Parts: sequence; C-alpha cells; structure tokens
Amino acid sequence: MRVVSIALFGACLAAASPTLAQTPAAAEQPLLHTLAAEVQPERMRGDIEALVGFGTRHTLSETRSETRGIGAARRWTQRQFEAMSRDCGGCLTIATPSDTVTGPRVPVPTEVVDVLAIQRGTGDPNRVIIISGHIDSRVTDVMNFTDDAPGANDDASGVATVLEAARVLSKHRFDATLVFAVLSGEEQGLLGGKILADYATAQGWQVEANLNNDIVGNSQGQSGVRDTTRVRVFSEGTKTVETAAQTERRRYNGGEVDSSSRNLARFIDGIADRYLINFDVELIYRTDRYGRGGDQVAMLRAGFPAVRLSEGAENYDRQHQDLRTEDGVVYGDTIEGVDFDYLGQVARLDIVSMGALASAPSVPTGVTIAGAVKPDTTLSWSAVPGAAGYRVWWRATTAPQWTYSRWAGPATQLTLPGIVIDDWFFGVSAVSADGFESPVVFPGPAGAFVSVGDPAPGR
Repeated sequence: MRVVSIALFGACLAAASPTLAQTPAAAEQPLLHTLAAEVQPERMRGDIEALVGFGTRHTLSETRSETRGIGAARRWTQRQFEAMSRDCGGCLTIATPSDTVTGPRVPVPTEVVDVLAIQRGTGDPNRVIIISGHIDSRVTDVMNFTDDAPGANDDASGVATVLEAARVLSKHRFDATLVFAVLSGEEQGLLGGKILADYATAQGWQVEANLNNDIVGNSQGQSGVRDTTRVRVFSEGTKTVETAAQTERRRYNGGEVDSSSRNLARFIDGIADRYLINFDVELIYRTDRYGRGGDQVAMLRAGFPAVRLSEGAENYDRQHQDLRTEDGVVYGDTIEGVDFDYLGQVARLDIVSMGALASAPSVPTGVTIAGAVKPDTTLSWSAVPGAAGYRVWWRATTAPQWTYSRWAGPATQLTLPGIVIDDWFFGVSAVSADGFESPVVFPGPAGAFVSVGDPAPGR
C-alpha cells in the first residue's frame, strides 16, 4: 500500500511539474530594468519640499492663495503635469474632476478637486492602469484647517511617487492607458477616491489596476528599528461588490483569497522579486490596515481592482499629529521623517509594475472551470487583444502563490490530465508575443477583473 501511495504521489508531481509541462519561461524584460534605473529620489525630495512649503494642504484650507493651502498645492501639481506633457510632446492630457461635498467632516459645501494626467495607450486605450496618492494633509484634529500640516509622508510621499511615475513613464509608450492621479479629500472621508472612481466610470474606463500609494516614505518604525527592504501591499480577499448569489457560490467553491485585487498584489510581488534589488513586497491579506482606510477603498466600491502600498514600518508619532515636542518626543509629519532612498524603491516598484501591466495583454476574460467528478480539469476563457498565448496556473489550496503552470498557446481551452479540480486552485494569464504577462485570473465572478452582476432570471 505504501509503494502505491509513493507512486501516485510521484505521478501527481510529474503532472504538476512546469518543466514536464513544457511551459515557456517568463521573458526577462529590458524595458522594466530601464524604468527602474530612471527613478531619481532627489527629484522626489524636491516635490515633497514644494508640497510641505504650502504650510497646510487640508481639504478645507485656503484655495485662492498661491503660497498656502490646498488650492495652491493643486495648481502647483497641475503645472508639474503640464511641464511633463510639454517634455513628451503633449502625451499627457490633464483633467481636474471635482465635486462639491458636504458631510460629517465637511461642514460647509466645499469643492474637492482631483488632478489627473492621462497618458493614452497606443493599442488598447480603454484599458487603464492608475497610480494614485492624496495631496491633502491634517493634524491631530481632522477639522483643524488653519494650523501647519506639512503632511510630508502622509501623503506627499504618495504624491511624489505619482509625479515620479509620470516623469518616467511619459518618456515611453504603452499599449494601455496610464493615469497619474493626485487626489484630494482623503482625510475627510476618501472623497477624492470616490471622485476618481466616478470619473473612471463615466469615461467607460476598463480599470485593470489601481496602485494607491499612501504613507510610503518612512523606513523607521515606532520601535526605532529601520527597515528599508520591504513595502506592504494590502489587497481585499473577497470583492466589495460581490452579490449575495456570488457570495454563496464563492463560499462553497473557493475564491476568498483570489479576488482580482489579490492577484494584482501577487503580480506586484513577482515584479519586486524579479526586477528590484534588496526590496520585497510583503503581501497583507487585508483591504487596508486594521480599522483604517485609503482611497483604494472607494475604487473597490466601484468594482475596480485596487491595492494599497504602504511602508513596512510605520511611525505613528509622525501621522495625524500637531507639530510639537513632548517629553523629548518629536511629533508631526515633517520632511525629516522621509527616507528618500527608501521612497525611491517604492517608486521603482510602482513604475515597473505599471510598465509591466501596460505592456502585457489585457487579463483573460470569461474564465470558467469544469471537472467535477472527473480525473481531469478543464479551463476555458475568451481571447483578448494582444495575447499571443495563455498560461494556465494552479496551486495547492493552502499555497499563497501560484506554483505550477502549463502553456496553452493561442488556444482558449486547456485540459489538465490527472489534475483533480477538488484539490487545487486554478487561474489563467495572457502573454504577449514579446513575453509580457498579465496577472492571473481566477475563474468566475470571484476572480474576474471586470466585476459583473448576476445573470437575469432564466439565463
């Protein structure tokens, strides 16, 4: 009996082996190394110095002054984008979607304005990759809009990352559209994230990814220990927009760790492993930090795949604090708390990830799976533009990363002999002729990158 078990185990490994499956190796992409090399941390320092120089960028602060308040900061940001567009021959279109808001943290009607730079894709322009960070800042009292609130790390660091991404990526051309989004009103209730989500919906964008950068510039944690080697990437496990029927199906068949956002996070982790030196992604299986939130939450509510990037070691004395010194402890979000070499690494991760996503084909759509009460598993999917072929992936149900794969070529269906559907999780990625590969898509609504409702009754 023991001999039979070992034989069966060996057969299973042979069937699952990528080598025996003759899967083409993922291509190394010189473009992505080039993008990483073009990041300049000192340029990002200049951005944060300029933003801190506006005194406060509170959502309710001054809007008419050219030297203080959120209005001046937004106009400065728009001028940066305009200068970049001139440098790239007009490749960036500037948009300033806005909404007049009142609410619990906005006691009087206030215009909340986002500043976007849009780099239209050359082949599939309706497919959109977004990087975002919020420009507004605060002190201890979220309603205090008069005191200095430099917001160097929360979130001038994210804005500097967005600006650096625009500077680097606008010098190159990509199949998909890139959007560089500087958002307002985050501290007053994720207002800018909702404005961005509403704008994307109105434009009919197929948002494949939102990389939200919020608090990404500090490397020294509350304990005093410095960690320059990791960034956290937060991703939701089950979709915010999941319907009751989809919840029931997912609860029974799995998918709770395979939302589009979760597989986007895995994609970013793979980018760090292959293209960054001494810098790692720590995948956090949570939508955001415990009891807290960022603008990606508003994007998730609209059904768009989104993740939050945040530094690996936070220092809470430098977040949401009045500027002061008490008992020898310095409080406040000042530029002294930003590690620009570390911030440069985060920017490299964002930029290389965006370049890889925008160069790859669209993620596969219509991914389905079959194999109940059968010894084999079959996956099917719809063809997508720009794909030269597809790769079918599978992993143990307890494995955090995709482990095995088999090349399907240009076919839109593949059967895995001897791979039992009950024992594994499965997915499909699309690969371009030059080897750029999309994120993996888990079958069904739980993993689809374009969220859909339930079919109409009778269908």
